[in-house]
Amino acid sequence: MIAWGSILAIVLLLLSVPIFLVFGIGSSLIATIDLRQPFTTLLQVSYGAITKHVLLSIPLFIFAGLVMLRAGVAGRLVHLCITLVGHLPGGLGIAMVLAMGFFAAFCGSILAAITAVGSILMPSMVERGYDKPFVVLLAATAGLLEVLIPPSNGAIIFSALTDVPVSKTFAAGVLPGFVFMALLIIYVSFACRRMERAAQATWAARRSAFVQAIPGLLTPVIILGGIYGGLLTPSESAAAAAVYAIFVGFLIHRELTFKGLLDAVRSTALTTTVIFSIIAMATFMSVILTFTRAPQTIVEYFIVYGVTPLTFLIVVGIICLILGTFLEAIPVIYLTVPVFLAVIEHYGIDIIHFYVVFGAFVGLGLLTPPVCVGVYTAAAVIREAPERAFRAVPAFLAVGLVYAALMIAFPTVATWLPSKL
Repeated sequence: MIAWGSILAIVLLLLSVPIFLVFGIGSSLIATIDLRQPFTTLLQVSYGAITKHVLLSIPLFIFAGLVMLRAGVAGRLVHLCITLVGHLPGGLGIAMVLAMGFFAAFCGSILAAITAVGSILMPSMVERGYDKPFVVLLAATAGLLEVLIPPSNGAIIFSALTDVPVSKTFAAGVLPGFVFMALLIIYVSFACRRMERAAQATWAARRSAFVQAIPGLLTPVIILGGIYGGLLTPSESAAAAAVYAIFVGFLIHRELTFKGLLDAVRSTALTTTVIFSIIAMATFMSVILTFTRAPQTIVEYFIVYGVTPLTFLIVVGIICLILGTFLEAIPVIYLTVPVFLAVIEHYGIDIIHFYVVFGAFVGLGLLTPPVCVGVYTAAAVIREAPERAFRAVPAFLAVGLVYAALMIAFPTVATWLPSKL
């Protein structure tokens, strides 16, 4: 029955059935027919998964980011980044990386970050002669900073699955996020070294851009300051960020309208529904894993064949890259983390280090076609055919693999900051 259920899930996936139904139908058939578990058990497990308090911060962070987008914050951040680095080789590309990093610090959605920053910078880059596939993949790859730089939905979900404090997973992604930004900037500077450079902005222009961007730059201070200052829980911090975003939009920038606010609420509801439906159905897998003892069997396999921790991390990367070709990030997390946890405990791998390595490979899996929503979103911004943009995937994938290798080789990058909190 497990074999038939797995085949059914693969067939449904190939037929483009929504992923939450793929999880729900395949897993429920295995659990109820083969393992003879009552359907009420599945419902209880599912309800327990989606009602964890830490998950409440996901819709709030998404809402805060969408409101900031409609409040004109993204435009001001982009303008600040252009004034700072626009004159450098590949200046607009570097500005996109920096702006994505800033926007990731208060946005819970990769697609929102790509849309917010990309819709401003990508058309300008194309007009300046940047290759369209390069522009699309740069926006999609820079959007992966949201996976690392807090607040990250991936960090929240990982914490919900592993019971690691969100403050730890948030802190773990900060330095790796800077490393990833640095690698992207180096690659952009090299790839665009022969392109015409823009005129250098004056210090007066930079000062003016900085002043205009201050309300947006204060958002990460509110979010992370509240958490690490011991004043707010992650959910309360997300709520504070949402209220502050509304305040900025209506009273400071005065660009947010009630229609824009309603659109942000609607988009948040849709995005949250997608995320939580996947979480609810994916937890059916936990019942199967518990009764089949699959994690323990995998641990025994690694012991018998003498697999080293380094080899295990490489295997994790390969699995995530393969799954990322067909699945989005959240299904990959729920499919693999419960199994990997048992192996992590056996090897004594620091779970914070594992989170950063795992997150790197999950993020890279989102760049590989055919399922690469970030690439499709970025391509839609400048109306470029996604299949034409795919030719730029290998170069950016190589940058990501260098980053992943650095995270494996230097675990201190991930563990140092959380250890100091």
